[in-house]
Amino acid sequence: MSDAQGNRRHWQFDWRLLLFAGVFLPLLIGLGFWQLDRAGQKQQMLDQWQQDALDLEWPELVRQGLDAGRPVALSGTYDERSWLLDNRTRDGAPGYEVLTVFYPLEGPPVLVNRGWLQAPRTREELPEVGTPEGKVELAGRLSDYPEPPVLTDQTGPEQGWPRRVQSLPRAVAARDVPALPRAIVRLDGNDQPGAFRADWAPDLMGPQTHYGYATQWFALAVVLSILTVVASYRKTGANNDNDNG
Repeated sequence: MSDAQGNRRHWQFDWRLLLFAGVFLPLLIGLGFWQLDRAGQKQQMLDQWQQDALDLEWPELVRQGLDAGRPVALSGTYDERSWLLDNRTRDGAPGYEVLTVFYPLEGPPVLVNRGWLQAPRTREELPEVGTPEGKVELAGRLSDYPEPPVLTDQTGPEQGWPRRVQSLPRAVAARDVPALPRAIVRLDGNDQPGAFRADWAPDLMGPQTHYGYATQWFALAVVLSILTVVASYRKTGANNDNDNG
């Protein structure tokens, strides 16, 4: 009976353990609430963007600012001029992303990324780029121009259309189409008018991702709390008696 009582766990103060928990527990909880706040901001931004896509016309969106990922709806006509963005592969096959000039009914022209198109067998050939005629209605999302992350060797521009390029900064495209805005439009799927293979991977980190991160931080905070409490209760009795003896 005395052994059972002697082996009970009792709280023992360990300032190093409590200091460790005191530093990291508030940090983990703070990171969790920060991710919750980010999720709320992202959801509010997405809701506003969806409302803008319904209520704002293209000229007004251009004036407000063209943020990457923002949805946009356009009515207008395709131009015959297209750039073929080289060295784009899908499922191991070489190809191009097709960027075509689009003229909305109102506002400045814009480049539309119509998706991926497989390359012919030889480099001397260019793919056939069919373009819808007449007025069409597009849905897509704003995206950045396909600019290289580092400086590359500058080569002379190809002549004629479609035109093959390794990258397409806005300044280069504006030589042929002045007044282009500072963003392009990527079509919202293969069912859009003029789309090729437009099955983009989502770029935008949505609210659910932030909620997932918040859950992870809160879970780590709970684990730290449990481990701190468990480590602070130690057996007393036989070992202490030997030490005292």
